[in-house]
Amino acid sequence: MGCFQSKVAGPLPSKDAAALPADNPADPEAANGGADGGDAGDDKEAAKRAVPVFREFALAELRAATKGFSADLIVSESGEKAPNVVYRGRLDGGRLIAVKRFSRLSWPDPQQFLAEAAGVGKVRHKRLVNLIGCCAEGDERLLVAEYMPNDTLSKHLFHWDKQPLPWEMRLRVAHFIAQALDHCNAENRKIYHDLNAYRVLFDEEGDPRLSSFGLMKNSRDGKSYSTNLAYTPPEFLRTGRVIPESVIYSYGTVLLDLLSGKHIPPSHALDLIRGKNILLLMDSSLEGQYANEDASKLVDLASKCLQFEARDRPNIKYLLSSVGPLQKQKEVASHVLMGITKAASVLPAILSPLGKACSVMDLTAVHDILLKTGYKDDEGAENELSFQEWTQQVQEMLNTKKFGDIAFRDKDFKTAIDYYSKLVAMMSAPSATVFARRSFSYLMNEQAELALRDAMQAQVCMPEWPTAFYLQALALSKLGMETDAQDMLNDGATFEAKKQNSWRG
Repeated sequence: MGCFQSKVAGPLPSKDAAALPADNPADPEAANGGADGGDAGDDKEAAKRAVPVFREFALAELRAATKGFSADLIVSESGEKAPNVVYRGRLDGGRLIAVKRFSRLSWPDPQQFLAEAAGVGKVRHKRLVNLIGCCAEGDERLLVAEYMPNDTLSKHLFHWDKQPLPWEMRLRVAHFIAQALDHCNAENRKIYHDLNAYRVLFDEEGDPRLSSFGLMKNSRDGKSYSTNLAYTPPEFLRTGRVIPESVIYSYGTVLLDLLSGKHIPPSHALDLIRGKNILLLMDSSLEGQYANEDASKLVDLASKCLQFEARDRPNIKYLLSSVGPLQKQKEVASHVLMGITKAASVLPAILSPLGKACSVMDLTAVHDILLKTGYKDDEGAENELSFQEWTQQVQEMLNTKKFGDIAFRDKDFKTAIDYYSKLVAMMSAPSATVFARRSFSYLMNEQAELALRDAMQAQVCMPEWPTAFYLQALALSKLGMETDAQDMLNDGATFEAKKQNSWRG
C-alpha cells in the first residue's frame, strides 16, 4: 500500500491527507513555473505546493473550526444576510481557513457538488485564494479556502478607515487579477461568476488575490450574478448565459471601481467617458498620485471591456499587456503601499532541536539530527513489504537503501538522491524517512522545489510527523516564502507538543 494520493477520478483525499504537488510528482520539470502573464511566473509551482492538498472535510471538523458556525466568526460583508455566509475558522493544526456555507439544498446532489468543488480545487495559483476543501454531509454544502486577513477590495475602496487605496496599489490590483484570470483560462476555467470588488481579497503580505469561490456557481441551477442588474453583462440579461467575454465585462466594472472609488453603473461611467468628463469619473482622493496619460489609458481599457457586443471586448492577454506597463513601483511591497503593519514572525515556544535548526537554516545541524534519528520514526508505519516483495526484491532493496544511507552519511547528496529515488520506485510504501532524507539532499543540491515536494510526501506517509513540517519550513524559507515557512514551523511544534503530551499520558 503506497502513500501517494491517486489523481484519477474517485474519492477525494481523506481528512488526514497532506499537501501534494499539483503536477506529476515524478517529473522534475513540474517544479519550474510556466508563463504567468507577468513577473510572477518563476515560483508559480512553489506557490501551488505551499497550499494544502484539496480534500473532503468532515462536517464535525468544520463545525469545530467555526465554533458551531458562530455569528461572531462571520466575515461576509453582508453578515448573516448574505445568501451564502462565509466564516473564519481555525483547524486543529492552527491554520486559519475561510468556510463558505451554502444555503440549504442549493446543491441537492452531493456527488455533483463534490465533483464541481474538486475541479475548482485543482486550479492553484498565488494570485488566487486557493480552494483547499469541501464538505457535503446531509443538507450541508461547504467550501473551504485559504483565509485572507486583510479584507476585500470593496472594503478598501468604499469603506476605508485610515487611508484610501493608493493609485499604485489600484494598478497592482488590476494587474494581479488579470494574472489570476489568465491562469484560470490556461486551466480551461474560462468562466468566473460575478467578478466584483467583493471577490478580491488581500493576503497577509497585502497582495490582492481573486477568490476561488467565483469559479463555482452559488447553486446547481442558480444565477451567475448576484449583483445589481445595472452591473450585469448585456448578454446575460438577454440570454441568461455566461460566456468568457462576460468575465471581461465584469473586469471592466472592477476597473471603474478602482478609478472612481465608487460603485458606478457602467452606463453612467460610459456617458462620462464619451463626454470626455474623465475627471468627474476619477476618485478625488487620488489627486496628484497619477499621470493623466496613465489614467486615460486605464479609462480607455475599462471602456473597451464594457463594450455592449461581447465580440468587441479585448481578451485577457490584452488586459495584461495594457495594465502591466502602467505600474511604476513594482519593487515596493504591497503592505507598504497599503499602510498595513505586518505581524512580526514569532517562533513557537516549543521547538525540538530539529525545529530550531530548520528555523535558523542550520543545514549542518539538520543533517546531523537526521543521521542520528535514523529510521526509528518509521516504526509502526505502513511500510512493510508484501511476501512477494520479500522473496523477490528484498536483497536489492536493502542494498539500494544501504548505498543511499552511506551516500547521505558521507554528504554525497547527488548519489543519495539517485539511490533513494530507486528505492521509492521499488517499494510499494516508501518510508517517510526516505522522503525526508531525499528532501534534505535536494536542498543541498539547490533544488528547493523538489525538496518541498518530498517533505510533503513524507507528511502524506505520516500526517503528524513534526520532521515533515520542519523540512517543509526549511524548503519554503529557501524559496523566500517566509510566511508559509512560519506556518509550517508552528504546525510542527503543535504536533511535537501533542506527541510529548501523549508520552506523558
